[in-house]
Amino acid sequence: MSTVYDCIDPQGRRDGVDAAVRAVNRGELVVLPTDTVYGVAADAFSKIAVRALLAAKGRGRDKPPPVLVGSRRTLDGIACDISSLTRDLVDAFWPGALTLICWAQPSLAWDLGETKGTVAVRMPDHDVALEVLSRLGPTAVSSANRTASPSATSSAQAREELGESVAVYLDAGPTAGAVPSTIVDVTGATPRVLRAGALSLRRIREVAPAVRGGEEEDE
Repeated sequence: MSTVYDCIDPQGRRDGVDAAVRAVNRGELVVLPTDTVYGVAADAFSKIAVRALLAAKGRGRDKPPPVLVGSRRTLDGIACDISSLTRDLVDAFWPGALTLICWAQPSLAWDLGETKGTVAVRMPDHDVALEVLSRLGPTAVSSANRTASPSATSSAQAREELGESVAVYLDAGPTAGAVPSTIVDVTGATPRVLRAGALSLRRIREVAPAVRGGEEEDE
């Protein structure tokens, strides 16, 4: 049976974070707030847990979940061939609404799906999420909604979508908006926006002018 914790209340937050960490370590799913939309989290290193996350959302292995981290330093542990441009983006926008698709460390013992050797990584700008991630380490997190449904901007909306497939819901109130993170692929010679989101291309180009928008073709 699912349990909802009021993370606006200090004691509820402490109890909720403890419960969420225990649940993920048991291989269960947890819903947590981020600075963009609510996310559903699972142990990235458990094939069964990742499979449960994908099943809860109604999607297949062809759409692997991103990995959220609680520290910028964690990027070097899960990604390789990190360019200076990528580090500039991390320094400028993490924590924040920027997801970076990087080459994954080949030694990692995980199976997120059909990633083609990459990993989508983000450090969210939300205290509750960062508290959970700091205790769990890299965690598979996707938007807390069924595929093709709108992103959840509250714990209640996430529960309507995912129901009892999730063990713990961390309720920190509504998110600021319903726009997900911006995704930038940094695996190629020319970094490119794959999904426009909360972080504008203009702001990204202030730091990394070489980044192309999703509508632009490589020459």
